[in-house]
Amino acid sequence: VQLQAFGGGLVLAGGSLRLSCAASGRTFSSYVMAWFRQAPGKEREFVSTINRSGSSTSYAESVKGRFTIFRDNAKNTVYLQMHSLKPEDTAVYYCAAVQRVGLPRNVYEFDYWGQGTEVTVSS
Repeated sequence: VQLQAFGGGLVLAGGSLRLSCAASGRTFSSYVMAWFRQAPGKEREFVSTINRSGSSTSYAESVKGRFTIFRDNAKNTVYLQMHSLKPEDTAVYYCAAVQRVGLPRNVYEFDYWGQGTEVTVSS
């Protein structure tokens, strides 16, 4: 599967953004999807994951209550709605995919990665 993430940009602290990740192929619904982020000089970190049907999700503590992950299997797209953005949310955001069950949260558990979309939150 090929993934393309978009929707990043520059936003003021407290603002909102919606990221999208479009997947190629006809088996999107067989993939667990996730968002990770990587700030300058830091390791890539988990943000959120969603199971194949969209019925179950998991979030990093740092974004819980502010970010929402959801998917539209008919459109082969996963989204990350971000509210109450903080300067510490500034990073390149990556979508990732793996064919498995469950809600993986580690970089090494994912087989496919998008190219990343940059989010900058200014104070």
